Amino acid sequence: MYELFIHNRDDVFKPLVEGQIVWETVRMGSPGKLTFNVLKDEKLRLEEGNAVSFRVNKADLFFGFVFTKETSSDEIIKVTAYDQLRYLMNKDFYQYTNKKASELVRKIASDFSLRMGEIEDTGYVIPIRTRDDMTLFDIIYDALDLTLVNSGQLFVLFDDFGKLSLRDVGKMKVPDLVVGDERSQDYSFKTDIDSDTYNKIKLVHENEDSGKRERYEAIDSSTMNQWGILQYYEKVTDASNAKHKADTLLKLKNRINKTLQLKDCLGDTGVRAGSSVMTLLSDIGVSQYMLVERCKHVFDNDEHIMTLDLRGAI
Repeated sequence: MYELFIHNRDDVFKPLVEGQIVWETVRMGSPGKLTFNVLKDEKLRLEEGNAVSFRVNKADLFFGFVFTKETSSDEIIKVTAYDQLRYLMNKDFYQYTNKKASELVRKIASDFSLRMGEIEDTGYVIPIRTRDDMTLFDIIYDALDLTLVNSGQLFVLFDDFGKLSLRDVGKMKVPDLVVGDERSQDYSFKTDIDSDTYNKIKLVHENEDSGKRERYEAIDSSTMNQWGILQYYEKVTDASNAKHKADTLLKLKNRINKTLQLKDCLGDTGVRAGSSVMTLLSDIGVSQYMLVERCKHVFDNDEHIMTLDLRGAI
């Protein structure tokens, strides 16, 4: 069902795995992680920094590097490996002008010798930005957030078997898969307008030439009547795109949030954080594609189950 290899310089080892192999991905701010236990072996040379590759049914799933190993008296070595997004936890300073988020990703990947895969053009040009004493993750997601609020496009950064990739979430739907009624043992469902819901957007620009404060607003009176006024306020330095930004923010944030955790689903290796899956739970009326915020796959002999943290909007 699955194959795990450890690469130590020119040597490749296929260790004897004891128990489960767990692969976890998170949509934002964390690298992919693989945890597993192997039996101690005189021939096995396992060191920090060794590459680890993991395949399921001959499909490439995880490629990363050993960051932690723990040996106990029972001759079991507990190993934690991260994909190359782990190196985006480094901090640095970046200042750039008229650059797309995709161009920034390419620059950072080149500076830190990260292998690149498909980096999709993010379109929106960021006029000027200075980021200091921040993780590379935060610097990149700052640019992706600016892209989202100014263009409405959401992009996902992930490691695709050893290659840094950036894709539009609209292109990451998992085909021919429905989760929920038929595939999960348990679920937890929550709706709210408390965490990131707004029905009035107010952007303000200080016009130095005229000495006046310019306002750009977008509102939805129907949800204001229903929920009261939930206002998003921001001072902007560039007024050229302010009205479009206000309209885009209203479209993104004027909704009820839905979060759903599906536990112990039948596993599907096509699902990872950042992908979207068709979700059907008839007893609570959910029938839509939902974004995978966190995904945990557990492989244990011939069994494969997954737990999904999903997000959607009404």
